[in-house]
Amino acid sequence: MALRVQKFGGTSVADLERISTVADRVQKAHENGDRMVVVLSAMAGVTNNLINLARQASENPDERELDVLLATGEQTTAALMAMMLKSRGLKAKSFLGFQAGIQTNHMSGKARIREIDSQNLRGALDEGNIVVVAGFQGADDHGDITTLGRGGSDTSAVAIAASLKADVCEIFTDVDGVYTTDPRICPQARKINRISYDEMLEMAILGAKVLQIRSVEFAKKYNVPVHVRSSFNEEEGTMVVNESADMESPVVSGITCDMNEARITFKRVPDQPGISAKVFGALDEAGISVDMIIQNSRSGGEKDPGGETDLTFTVTKDDFNRAMKISEKVANQINAGEIRTATDIAKISVIGLGMKSHSGVAAVMFKALAEENINIRMISTSEIRISCVIQAKYAELAVRSLHAAFGLDKEQ
Repeated sequence: MALRVQKFGGTSVADLERISTVADRVQKAHENGDRMVVVLSAMAGVTNNLINLARQASENPDERELDVLLATGEQTTAALMAMMLKSRGLKAKSFLGFQAGIQTNHMSGKARIREIDSQNLRGALDEGNIVVVAGFQGADDHGDITTLGRGGSDTSAVAIAASLKADVCEIFTDVDGVYTTDPRICPQARKINRISYDEMLEMAILGAKVLQIRSVEFAKKYNVPVHVRSSFNEEEGTMVVNESADMESPVVSGITCDMNEARITFKRVPDQPGISAKVFGALDEAGISVDMIIQNSRSGGEKDPGGETDLTFTVTKDDFNRAMKISEKVANQINAGEIRTATDIAKISVIGLGMKSHSGVAAVMFKALAEENINIRMISTSEIRISCVIQAKYAELAVRSLHAAFGLDKEQ
């Protein structure tokens, strides 16, 4: 008898017909003897509609009350699912986030899970219930409802699986697994049968939308096997698991493309200690995450402290306007020459565990881009990833070229 946590996204529960299809799948697993916990997102489009309602009610909706409002989307789906299962003669019980023991910090709209007291869930399972949990939400230590941010139901599901020590956490979505790249860009993309937590985390960070980043972090920390599957068929998907020796065979596992990048450059910045701290400290205080950073000395150096440097970094396009206001203020404080920006950029990345033990990946990447006459604006690396910033208009061409250059269009 396995304990399975299954999470279904918004498109999987978009209407009553699809909720019924999900109930069929849950019922089948339950009747096969598995103990079931089902974590649900709001129906597709509901969260956006609720946000629009809030903005009609107030130009700047109170964050606490917005969390209360948005949590009703998942509450609706969970209740409907439990009703549907009960109408079939099955024992089922729905739980809101706080009832499921999901305890978070105070950060409205993007709360982080601190711990899960799974006593209520265990009790319901022991009574023979199919447990249905509203994803995306929890409560802080004041008892206020909090939400976990976009994609938060993935995090709810993996965290619950970790707390219950589930045998597997199945993430059902509108794709049937993790692919070597976006099939919409590259028709030759292949489904990956097995991928490590580290590779999946890099892919999620770098633009792959299959799994939410924090859910992968949870899975890695607590060693939760995650199975990414389609809710529209019975095919096996992609297993996200711990790295093993046989997973080092492909040098590169996937190519990602992130179009949500913007570049900011401080020109002619004094080349002095503490300058970078002032720039990035101000951005950090505003809660703005910086991705890639490059600093180039224009003249001077240690022997000539009067030299200048150019400082370039990237942020998300969502944060670009706020980052620019802060940057303009800091530029005046540090006597920078000017600020230049670019929003027509894309970040292309190659990812693979095999990069740890194989050389030449960067050479293959740069050669493939050069053959397509694609200029590289920025480069950053990690142990298992190389990323390049290029002009956005070349993004799809770059993805297809790199996919072919690393042989990802061939069966491994």
